[in-house]
Amino acid sequence: MILGLDVSTSATGYCIMSTTGDLIELGWIDLSKTKELVEKGFIFRDKIISLIKQYPDIDRVYIEEAFQRFAAGMSSANTIMRLASFNGVTQYICAEHFRCTPVLISVGEARKLCGIKTISKKKSGIDVKEQVFAWVDRHLKYDWPTKVLKSGPRKGLKIQIPQTRDMSDAWVIAQAGFVKYRL
Repeated sequence: MILGLDVSTSATGYCIMSTTGDLIELGWIDLSKTKELVEKGFIFRDKIISLIKQYPDIDRVYIEEAFQRFAAGMSSANTIMRLASFNGVTQYICAEHFRCTPVLISVGEARKLCGIKTISKKKSGIDVKEQVFAWVDRHLKYDWPTKVLKSGPRKGLKIQIPQTRDMSDAWVIAQAGFVKYRL
């Protein structure tokens, strides 16, 4: 089985896929309740242990490579360093518990392997992350988790939870691993 991870310090998306490329489970790990990276690591580790108990046949782990450069208006040096640090923590935990070295896949390579083509937000008017989600949604036809807004001008409106984007990114990483390293 395959585990794909979209690592973030607020919500880490995960995707479990069979060796034939079928979706087994899609979810996220909520890391937003603490600011400390070590505590986030403990929460991540506990979820990994839970997944191993549920899916002992996971033997391939693919992780989205940490973002390594500045993008205008996107991330500060502090944010990039924090994400890279946590990415390293997740790699270590996965290596220790799955007894395999996680394979890092860049977001660009993952999208290319999946056949996802995006256009810059400047040209399309649509955020690249939303373009990727729309592509995954069309191809996966998954019943994404939702919530009903409780206040504000859109009160009562049913929307997809924000973590669906992390979940779809995790699917892209798992699918890219499946395509690149056919089992």
